[in-house]
Amino acid sequence: MLHVRVAMFSILIPTWNNLPYLQCCVRSIQDHSAFAHQIIVHINEGRDGTREWIAEQGIEHTVSDANIGICYAVNLAARHARCNYIVYLNDDMVCCPGWDIALLERIKPIGQTMFMLSGTMIEPVESGNSCVVVSDFGRDIQTFRAAELIERAPSLVRADWYGATWPPTVVRRDDWFKVGGYSSEFSPGMGSDNDFAMKMWHAGCRIFLGVGVSLIYHFQCKSTQKIVKNNGRRQFLHKWGIRSSDFDRFYLRRGMVAESGSVKALDIPRATAALRWALLSSRIKRLF
Repeated sequence: MLHVRVAMFSILIPTWNNLPYLQCCVRSIQDHSAFAHQIIVHINEGRDGTREWIAEQGIEHTVSDANIGICYAVNLAARHARCNYIVYLNDDMVCCPGWDIALLERIKPIGQTMFMLSGTMIEPVESGNSCVVVSDFGRDIQTFRAAELIERAPSLVRADWYGATWPPTVVRRDDWFKVGGYSSEFSPGMGSDNDFAMKMWHAGCRIFLGVGVSLIYHFQCKSTQKIVKNNGRRQFLHKWGIRSSDFDRFYLRRGMVAESGSVKALDIPRATAALRWALLSSRIKRLF
């Protein structure tokens, strides 16, 4: 693909001794993007050759000698962002052709309104996530069928959906810093995506849109399966007074099909009996 030598996105990629996946991720950005985006990698430890490879490639990066988790990692990387838009991408993700153009086409009509957009993940294993396209092109880097993924990707596009919170996400750089980036109390990272979305909501953001034609293959949990996880759901409840699942359902309308051809701002939810009960249940659970 012919690259237009303009950097539109500053892409933040935290990585933790995951070199084969990181290499695949970076190559997919370089090969399947219409623009030459700024890539910023945060290297946690990097004792698997990641530091040496990143240096050889001349990729911008930050480093920590220990694993500091996703929240600290993306915040350190974000300090080097030069583009108007920040994209957060995991190192076990592979960008499909046209992923960036599809996001930019949704951004154009938004104007100066705050937004949080996500690409749509293709995952090999069914997880009950209604926003994901399930199709198996390999469950690890050794069995990954890249050529087949690229060939079949056009047939896997889906309608846009509401409820964007998780990577690959794109927000304006100014809005990233306006809300303070990712919250370190959620380190190493469970629940941090929802928390960032809630901070965006409180700052006035009402556009949380998943773009159905911006496809990213996700190998699933290649880093999170190695860590001791924080209880992000409980932390979210205690911080915001509402369960993250209820925030997804009533505020972000996660999984609902978006109106065709439009970028619609979400309304503040009506105080229905279901919402009142959800908020009451959250308050009770918060006490125990």
